[in-house]
Amino acid sequence: MPERSAPPVLVVFVGLMLGNALAALDTTMVATATPTIVDELHGLRDFSWITTAYLLGALAMMPIYGKLGDLYGRKRIFAVAMVTFLLGSALCGAAGTMTELIVFRGVQGLGAGGLVTLPMAMLADLVPARELGRWIGYSGFVFAFSSIAGPLVGGVFTEHASWRWAFLVNLPLGLISLAIVERLLHLPARRSPHRIDWWGAGLAVAAVACIVFLTSWGGSREPWGSTLIVLLGVGVIAFVIALVVRERRAPEPILPPRVFKFSVARVTLLMNLTVGLLFFAILYFVSAFLQFVTGISPGDAGLYLIPIMFGSVVGTMVVGRLVHNSGRYRLYPIVGTVIATAGVLLLLRLGADSGAWEALAAGGIFGFGTGLVMQVLILAIQNAVELRDIGVATSMSMFGRQGGGAVGLALLGSIFNDRLAVWFHRLVPSGLGLNVAELRGRPETLGNLSAGVKHDVATAFAHSLHTVFLACVPVAVISIVLALMLRENPLREHSIVDDIGDDLAVAYEGAAPLAAVVSDDSVLQRSAESPPTRLG
Repeated sequence: MPERSAPPVLVVFVGLMLGNALAALDTTMVATATPTIVDELHGLRDFSWITTAYLLGALAMMPIYGKLGDLYGRKRIFAVAMVTFLLGSALCGAAGTMTELIVFRGVQGLGAGGLVTLPMAMLADLVPARELGRWIGYSGFVFAFSSIAGPLVGGVFTEHASWRWAFLVNLPLGLISLAIVERLLHLPARRSPHRIDWWGAGLAVAAVACIVFLTSWGGSREPWGSTLIVLLGVGVIAFVIALVVRERRAPEPILPPRVFKFSVARVTLLMNLTVGLLFFAILYFVSAFLQFVTGISPGDAGLYLIPIMFGSVVGTMVVGRLVHNSGRYRLYPIVGTVIATAGVLLLLRLGADSGAWEALAAGGIFGFGTGLVMQVLILAIQNAVELRDIGVATSMSMFGRQGGGAVGLALLGSIFNDRLAVWFHRLVPSGLGLNVAELRGRPETLGNLSAGVKHDVATAFAHSLHTVFLACVPVAVISIVLALMLRENPLREHSIVDDIGDDLAVAYEGAAPLAAVVSDDSVLQRSAESPPTRLG
């Protein structure tokens, strides 16, 4: 087999991660552009659907893309996802009404689901788990940077150009990503003689839709005890039960039950839920603290979150190198969850008189802890399952992270809104005519208040955020318990590439071949018959 060349791997990695970064950016990029969009398109009543439609499309498609990639080849499905995402981006940039924008954001989300899940699975095809450590460091940087840079990029385009460029900028970057993958990663076009479990896919989409609507509307648009919210809760339970029954009987299930027979897979999926919840919640609510308590402008708040990103990047880069050198991974999620919990506990010390540096120091510690955890979880589940299920396992892992973040933000947001209404009523004089919703939508108006009133408002926000951070503590403790349950499996010394030998080369112009990759049934069958050795 030809020797792999590092530069081609890096170039292909850049192409894959560029697509991944676009999907992550668009998850949060419209946050700072929303007021301008609402003003121009006159859609105040439905503005929350700009995010919900994207999130719903992405989450619903994640497990489906994972299975389609396993069956038909990930390169082909990646191209489908990218084209769908770029089509949605172009349509969003041209939207003339709020309804059109919401529909087109849904289309964009349908493509984003594949851009979030497929790149890491494609990398796992090329690089054995034993060598994947350093690459998870790089991918962690992309994830952390994209998650935090989204609001900043959206704000820059909105302020200096137009909110439409927050979507249109995806077109050239997406085409570059697609060109790199198509030009340098020459995978065979394969069609397996299998059928897609469309019933399972439909049930999965229905369950995700109910979860998204339940958590998005509960406590905000509708009371938690309302008929609609109760029906959505019943729908979640019913669709999940039906999905479990269907997947046990389907010949080619979207979510193969065999994946869950490995304890590593079960534990990492649960950890992705808890860590994803904490990561996105801390990002969002630390940003809220900076804006509403310390008085930092929304645009600058994105810059102030850099310490959290930096901590996460450092943690990910460190753990990537350590895993690469040692071949072991179990210790790092344990240490990481402990450090992340310490960061959450430090956030409990924040008050109305706390400075921005206190929030950023606590957030940086939290970010470093999560950096030691998140990408290792993907590595652990990819290493645990059979090679034929790497796509499904990766998509389920990313689904857990993104889904945990979405559900957590909705639930914690409900807690925050509830406590804010209470504290605002207690601390802020009612005769001033201040509206909580207006202040939250336009935090810059805080600058127009007198010093005394501003301190009362900041105190109300600080007390409410304290409750939110307190609610994060048990989730952080659960993460530690789950990390202690994680088993250590020997990292694979080979990948699908190595199983195949010289059957196929991935060409790289002007350099040695990157690798040999194929996904024919014989290889997948060999992988299924010879699963990796496990400890314990």
